[in-house]
Amino acid sequence: MRKTIYYLLIILLAVISRLIPHPPNFTPIAALALFSGSHFKNKFSFVIPLGAMIVSDVFLGFHSIMFFVYLSFFLIFLIGRLLKKPGFINLFSATIGSSILFFVLTNFGVWLVGGFYQKNLSGLINCYWMAVPFFRNTILGDLFYTFSFFYGFSFFERLSFKKATRFIFKF
Repeated sequence: MRKTIYYLLIILLAVISRLIPHPPNFTPIAALALFSGSHFKNKFSFVIPLGAMIVSDVFLGFHSIMFFVYLSFFLIFLIGRLLKKPGFINLFSATIGSSILFFVLTNFGVWLVGGFYQKNLSGLINCYWMAVPFFRNTILGDLFYTFSFFYGFSFFERLSFKKATRFIFKF
């Protein structure tokens, strides 16, 4: 019961953080996918980041590269499954790898289904080149949220449930 409340709070925070104004690509969903893969042992636990995406996308809107976005988060979730001991180095490496995976896959989707770039190697390179400025925010957001989720959860897990809920609702 205690963990379920923590998990629901994390999902709620992920949805809210996507809906409030933020720098482009500075979002918590990749971190939530990593965290879910690592911490939720149910075989259907991908529903957690998927649910956060669907709920927030209802408000933000759907687009033509959704398949690539959702696929990237599913693969990031699988990377989280490999995090047996999420120490600093493993967590940092998984986060950077996840950011790169998201960048490569989603921008390939922009090139493939979008009408912005020529459908040749030059167009693909141009697509990736034009996305580089957004990549910085992707990395920074993924690192911020991943470490917040993993270490924040660890912090709250060490508190008693009563102390944790008092701390959360104090603000």
